[in-house]
Amino acid sequence: MRVHRLEKVLLYEEGLAETLDVADIAEYLADRLREIEVEVRGNPFALCPEKSNDYARKLASIKIQHASTKIASEQEPLSGEIQYEKRRILGETRAFGVLYDGFHLQRLFSELIARQERALGFAHILLTNRLFATWEEGDRRYHLRTSVYGFPSIISTTGLVEAPAKPREYYLLKQQYEMLGKDLLELKEGFKGGFIDHEDERLTDVTKGYAMQAVFHSLTGDPFCEDRSCRLYNAHWQAELIFAQLESEPEFCEQHASILESLCRK
Repeated sequence: MRVHRLEKVLLYEEGLAETLDVADIAEYLADRLREIEVEVRGNPFALCPEKSNDYARKLASIKIQHASTKIASEQEPLSGEIQYEKRRILGETRAFGVLYDGFHLQRLFSELIARQERALGFAHILLTNRLFATWEEGDRRYHLRTSVYGFPSIISTTGLVEAPAKPREYYLLKQQYEMLGKDLLELKEGFKGGFIDHEDERLTDVTKGYAMQAVFHSLTGDPFCEDRSCRLYNAHWQAELIFAQLESEPEFCEQHASILESLCRK
């Protein structure tokens, strides 16, 4: 496997969960990558406040209205949607419920990256609470994602909660609770620890593994591993995510651990 030279990892954060410690994630990456510099840049929108209106319009235009309808590249947003996005950009609201096209969102964030840092030697990783999905031609619908890797890589803390499937029993009981008008918090309590939830204390440790997937995408072009016990495993179920990110030892399979060791020897 060919490993590309990486000079610097840049972490950006936007509208994150209060339980997410970006400094701890940066320290984790620096410890594993040794000779590669890791820097926290903060909110990318803060780098160009004069363009907040323009970016608010672009964000509003990539909102998914229906999971079975692929958005048009030039859909025109409503004034209220633009104002909502501007408030989010300015940090005046942390509301949830909006779903974005992941690849369009990635392209928008790429515009915020400094021109001199748009090179293969830089790994740009954006951590956000925005929920996004990608269109699948097979069944012609959007599917929720935890991450989209590339330039830049974007990782959704909300996606870590919503995208990997919870236990099947949870969904069956959820239908019953909703029909009976019962409190869903009671249901979640019964499955406590079985999946990652909003403002979960484990969110930082889980995100470390996804940030490392983004790093490996920059290093090798492939962020994933087929080994279920490796932090690079592409989990589709919450149980798989928890095992790969929190319970499995060692952290990485032999192949990926070897790549990390080779970086330390350079």
